[in-house]
Amino acid sequence: MSNWNNAETTCVISVYRPKAGLAEKLNEIVRRHVPTLREEGLITDRPTTALVAADETVVEIFEWSSYEAVEQAHTNPRVAEIWKDIAEVAEITTLSTLAEANRPFAPFKPLF
Repeated sequence: MSNWNNAETTCVISVYRPKAGLAEKLNEIVRRHVPTLREEGLITDRPTTALVAADETVVEIFEWSSYEAVEQAHTNPRVAEIWKDIAEVAEITTLSTLAEANRPFAPFKPLF
């Protein structure tokens, strides 16, 4: 991940667009994601949030505890299972694909 600049911690914004008819399933999976990352010691105690865009895309924001934690997440079986589940029900995309990203004071509904 070349843009991490060896920072001690890095906040990330993850964007998941649900496949047709799978928004609720995605929401259930995302609700498990942060607690699992935290239980595995991969993210900080900084408050997290998950938001829902008008098209049901989920925006999740959290802070990795370190660059090493990012690497560890990729080999962690619990995290891998959740990432597999997300990939089955959603497309992982970018903020720039959201209509809200083109508005000042972008409105989202809270997921948690």
